[in-house]
Amino acid sequence: MCLPPLLLDKVTAPDRKVRLGYLPEGEDDGLWRINAHKDRFGPPTWGVSFNDQCPTEFVTAFTTVLATAYQDGPEHYLARPDADPDLDAFHVVISLINRGWRIQHPRWGLRELQTPDGMAGLEFATGRLNPEKELTTLQARWYMWGGPKASSWYATASTNTPTALLTAITESVSDLAPLPRWKDQMPRSLREKAQLIPITPPPPSAPTPLDVRRTAPRRAPALTTCSVPRWSTTTMPSAVLPARSPGPRR
Repeated sequence: MCLPPLLLDKVTAPDRKVRLGYLPEGEDDGLWRINAHKDRFGPPTWGVSFNDQCPTEFVTAFTTVLATAYQDGPEHYLARPDADPDLDAFHVVISLINRGWRIQHPRWGLRELQTPDGMAGLEFATGRLNPEKELTTLQARWYMWGGPKASSWYATASTNTPTALLTAITESVSDLAPLPRWKDQMPRSLREKAQLIPITPPPPSAPTPLDVRRTAPRRAPALTTCSVPRWSTTTMPSAVLPARSPGPRR
């Protein structure tokens, strides 16, 4: 994929074998695109994308595990060619199953899980896929989505994406912990479906006696007998005036 330089913000690993692209003005709604390469001049070994509606918490969960895997070496951030696809898929979705996601009716070439309320799902495509289309379209090995149609998000991952990185996404997506959001910035369709709990700031703590003394207005010091002015009969020396220069008399 080639985009004009002004439309692409890119972060690369020191050896340029892992690349993260942020495309706020790209040709489609794919906001985040992350690729890993065995050869930095060759095609990507795997690719992951998140669209512009995807919560940043999911992207952060993925990049956090990716950074650790990169530090551990290529055998961690690049999938082994002899990995069992079915076993890897089970490790990815087990967290979803344990948190109530349900396996849907099997379809040819596709396995699917959804939440009980039908507001999020994960699809795993079986069989051979076109490697180029996996990186440039939604026809990827993994496809995860969520939210109402008017404001839905999605994430894709191609074949050979390491299991640990995929699990980071599924763990984050299925996490039941609440997320902070500004209500006015949420789409109406999402506000009608989400469970919103107002966050009330804690009341201010009671002031301590020291705080009271610091903030209390200071009273002017009372006048003492030594500071009260009194009349005196002593004649004070007058100021010495400058001498006049002698002038002509009339």
